[in-house]
Amino acid sequence: NPQVYVETPLHPEKLTVWCALWAGGIIGPYFFKHYEGHKVTVNGDRYRAMITNFFIPELNNHDVQKLWFQQDGATCHTARTPIDLLKDTFGDHLISRFAPVN
Repeated sequence: NPQVYVETPLHPEKLTVWCALWAGGIIGPYFFKHYEGHKVTVNGDRYRAMITNFFIPELNNHDVQKLWFQQDGATCHTARTPIDLLKDTFGDHLISRFAPVN
């Protein structure tokens, strides 16, 4: 019927979700989204905010003295401010680009 049409988006909705996996369980999930619920691109500032406001407070609820933190080389993960924060938090127990493993 030429009078009936169905609108479909050109691209599907996308959402970035972060979580941490370890022997003691899962921390997360954390959904990167705008305050109005819209999707956002994860950049160094948003990643650092997630670490500061979500991840580190969650870590404080667990015994993580011997925990190692590993991440991939995504641009937001290797930006200067998140890397500096992670180095301060995990010291030599950080496995990431620009963070030497000892």
